[in-house]
Amino acid sequence: SGEVRIKHSLNKNEEAFVVKRRKTVLKSLQKLKIHCSKDAVPNIALLGSGGGQRAMVGLLGSLVQLDKAGLLDCILYLSGSINTPKLSGPGVRWGDAFAKLKKYYYEKDIFSLTDLWAAIVVTTYVKEVFTGQHNKHKNDPFPIYTVIDKQCKQNREGDPWFEISPHEAGYSLIGAFVKTSSFGSQFDDGCKIKDQPEMDMLYLQALCGSAIADMDENKNYIWQTIRVLFVQFVFSSTDPNSPPADKCSQVLMDLVVMNLSVLNGIDPFDLHESIRTNLNELTGGKSQHIFQVEKLNLADKEAAKLHMRKYTLDICACLSVSFSFWPFSTICKCAVWRIWGTKYDFLHNMTDKTVPRALLESETRDYIDAGVLLNSPYFSVLREERDIDLIISLDFSDDDPFMTVREAAETCKKLKIPFPEVNIPSEDVKKPNDFYVFKGKNAPTVIHIPLFNVVNCGDDIDTWRYKYGTFSSSYSAEMITKLMEVAGKNISNNRAKLLKQIHAAIGQKHNKQHCD
Repeated sequence: SGEVRIKHSLNKNEEAFVVKRRKTVLKSLQKLKIHCSKDAVPNIALLGSGGGQRAMVGLLGSLVQLDKAGLLDCILYLSGSINTPKLSGPGVRWGDAFAKLKKYYYEKDIFSLTDLWAAIVVTTYVKEVFTGQHNKHKNDPFPIYTVIDKQCKQNREGDPWFEISPHEAGYSLIGAFVKTSSFGSQFDDGCKIKDQPEMDMLYLQALCGSAIADMDENKNYIWQTIRVLFVQFVFSSTDPNSPPADKCSQVLMDLVVMNLSVLNGIDPFDLHESIRTNLNELTGGKSQHIFQVEKLNLADKEAAKLHMRKYTLDICACLSVSFSFWPFSTICKCAVWRIWGTKYDFLHNMTDKTVPRALLESETRDYIDAGVLLNSPYFSVLREERDIDLIISLDFSDDDPFMTVREAAETCKKLKIPFPEVNIPSEDVKKPNDFYVFKGKNAPTVIHIPLFNVVNCGDDIDTWRYKYGTFSSSYSAEMITKLMEVAGKNISNNRAKLLKQIHAAIGQKHNKQHCD
């Protein structure tokens, strides 16, 4: 079909963009009074780490200042890794959310909790952060979103690093790609056999911001979110074809509470009678679900969870047989099995020896937030064919502000990917400065900029970190403004240092070309 490509080269459309963008970079360097030949124009990548709404606002504040400093047009690639914040109920427009959720449910073969996340959570903070901002940078660098293949991570086989650009989606290090518009469609031996809708920006943000999918401690939160959803549906549903909302919703809400109870070490047996009664009334006495709940031995947590899983699936199956209604029983099933970011495997049944067998044999793959493996998208820009000379790493992570760059260096060493050695003074972990440079032979230079540091926050670093926690509720307009200012200072305070490293990258590229 020509839509699947296995090759270590850039997509033709990306190649064309790079040629055009490098001309823009050259003009920008000339405006900055930096002498540079066409061939020595440095390929500069800007990375934004994960960190929820803090990361989104911080990146936006940094881009604004890069633009003011005349540096934004020097950047070739922009790659981000976003972790989603938690639900903030008052900000959700439930009518819009249900409409979006229905659209996802009916249009696609495979529904997952990522669809729920897009419709209920992402829609809130994306609008708040980007309203009035997204049109200010029409000539942005080439954007690359990143996720990971969950099975590759868990089974430690194949390439977990997965990128999504305007033109292609695929495995960064293996070099296996599919057209982005067909990512999620069903393929067999490289031929598309069934179309699926192209993902929208909300879904893409949810896919890239699904760190919660890999966190055991957040199972509780998932069920709480589903419970909120059910409550809102009861009060807002106007669908005449819906089953009796009160009784159906009560069954599902009881089911949610039962799952929450088991997760919190509470015996849920008392709720079984309520479920049984309402289920019998809904089905006209035809409900004969096989799996019966019983007093659980909560000391054996895994056995109790397994018992509750089977019970939940049994109730959902009963509801699905009795009613053809969207999509709450499916959401419960997804929560039980923790189904996130499931897509058809575009490499299914191909026969290429350079691709791990697991990727060729599976029918579906699960994609989740790249931050659960590495909270900054280094490997999207470290592809050899992108030939990056300078990486500017904006770190918006919680806790250790150097974990991402250290882990990137360690992973690159294992994979034999050129990367500079990273040495951080121990005292800087708690009190980081605002600008670090790491250099290595035949490796890109890496500039690392922690969001909160002794320069822009003084002695109040911990206060700022607490105020802008990853899983805080949505920020107020005032909080967004202040965070953008703090992030922007990391650029404006270091403009001269950034220019110095751009100069150095040009010199390094020039010398390399003459040596070659």
